[in-house]
Amino acid sequence: MTIEVFGQEIRLLFLTEENGTKLLLTAALVLALLALRWIARGTSRLLLRGVHNEKARFWTRQAINLVVALLLFLGFLSIWFDDPSRLATGIGLVTAGLAFALQKVITALAGYVVILRGDTFNVGDRITMGGVRGDVIALGFVRTTIMEMGQPPAVQGGEPPQWVRSRQYTGRVVTVTNDKVFDEAVYNYTRDFPYLWEEMTLPVRYSDDRGRAEQILLAAARRHSVAAEEMPAAALAAMQRRYFVRGADFEPRVYWRLTDNWLELTARFLTGVYGVRDVKDAMSREVLAELDAAGIGLASATFEVVGLPSLRVEPGDD
Repeated sequence: MTIEVFGQEIRLLFLTEENGTKLLLTAALVLALLALRWIARGTSRLLLRGVHNEKARFWTRQAINLVVALLLFLGFLSIWFDDPSRLATGIGLVTAGLAFALQKVITALAGYVVILRGDTFNVGDRITMGGVRGDVIALGFVRTTIMEMGQPPAVQGGEPPQWVRSRQYTGRVVTVTNDKVFDEAVYNYTRDFPYLWEEMTLPVRYSDDRGRAEQILLAAARRHSVAAEEMPAAALAAMQRRYFVRGADFEPRVYWRLTDNWLELTARFLTGVYGVRDVKDAMSREVLAELDAAGIGLASATFEVVGLPSLRVEPGDD
């Protein structure tokens, strides 16, 4: 294509009649695929209306996006690289450019494949990834979106700082790139075994009734923990079938530990992943009431003064 500027003819290298046609075809392809995606999403919403399964709706959207992306890629190749020799050259150039300029994006896409293929986590799972703890609310080709939750007091000093002192939502929605699965550990709280072992520790004075304090703590743990008969047998069987897991004791227990100031009683019990703070709150209220009724107090740090320097006071001259 040539244009005339001040009497001089200038030939535009890339704006040929053929390329103009391909540009129009590409634009038409993009519009057609956008319309197709809109229709497919509307149809899926109608078909899944009334189905209370967020995972089914999410994976339906993911499948639609994958199909549209694949059709767009194949259509782009068909329009611009109809000649096999040009196709090989174009693929080589595009691959080299992408490998250099989009390293993080390609790694994130590979992480997306690993997450899906390896069943690392799914939408709705509670995970820790890239230093962020929370529930997965969306999973994209490049990023995972997490509804952040707080940290227990034992790890409050971690980064980033959080003001919620338990595993409850902070209100922040955090996005983490999928390439983190290659660099850091991913903790999944719900995928294979949706239960957690929790602990509650009480400091008891050595002069108090230690046996009664243990009974009170153990009774509260038994009332609020998940009993072995309440746990779905399929969850434990699937865990043992998939991984090498030794037999675990699901019955609550209380452990003793001697310290310089008090006897430390620690109750270990099983709970569900969700609602842990409510469980420990109810246990704390019951244990404190029972300890008060039994006349048992919680110990606190004490200090013993072993000696003081002698003082001598003399009257002054005035």
